[in-house]
Amino acid sequence: MKGVALITGAGRGIGRATAIELGRSKYQLSLVSRSVRELEETAQRAGGGLVLPADVTRPEQLEAAVKRTIETYGQLDAIIHCAGVAPAKSLEETSIDDWHDVLNSNLSSAFYVAKFAWPHLKASQGVIVLLSSAAARDPFPGFIAYAPAKAGINLLALTLAREGAAHGIRAHSIAPAAVETAMLRKLLTPEQYPTEKTLAPADVATVIAQCVRGDLRHASGETIYLQKSP
Repeated sequence: MKGVALITGAGRGIGRATAIELGRSKYQLSLVSRSVRELEETAQRAGGGLVLPADVTRPEQLEAAVKRTIETYGQLDAIIHCAGVAPAKSLEETSIDDWHDVLNSNLSSAFYVAKFAWPHLKASQGVIVLLSSAAARDPFPGFIAYAPAKAGINLLALTLAREGAAHGIRAHSIAPAAVETAMLRKLLTPEQYPTEKTLAPADVATVIAQCVRGDLRHASGETIYLQKSP
């Protein structure tokens, strides 16, 4: 067995592409998202995987997903946190509940999964990869909650890397520019942001896999920004 990776947001987009990429490398997979149907499709395309439907804003559900992973595989080597939401609303349009939902879905959930996985990652000298966004430093209009959440992801990864160094744990944040996903197309039409300017989910998954394998181990704690080549 190459290793065991738990991927949140695995039902579609970058999470699914990462599952497929790691599946090719013979990783055993635990796949987390809200949709069982999407997870089952990901598992089929990735060559297998443990389907773990969960709401990442519910810490007890993430704790249960980590527990099932250990019960099934006996170890945990990598956490890849891709789950999140990206509504486009101005400050005036954003309610208090909206603010909390975006931070919980993107940032708090990353803390939860890291916390529950930490003892197992110490045992395996594993790695945490958190999906950030170029919006952390250059947000689209309307990312009043999303951009701060992703900036928090960058600092969370740095803090985890520094705390984890004594245990052999690495942490990375990956911050892509626009990626051709359903999330992007809820915000912008191809006329507003042409497909030829976007990254493919597989482009991001390739870098995530490099982090998991240790190819980028010397960049632990860094935010890795990605954009489409001209």
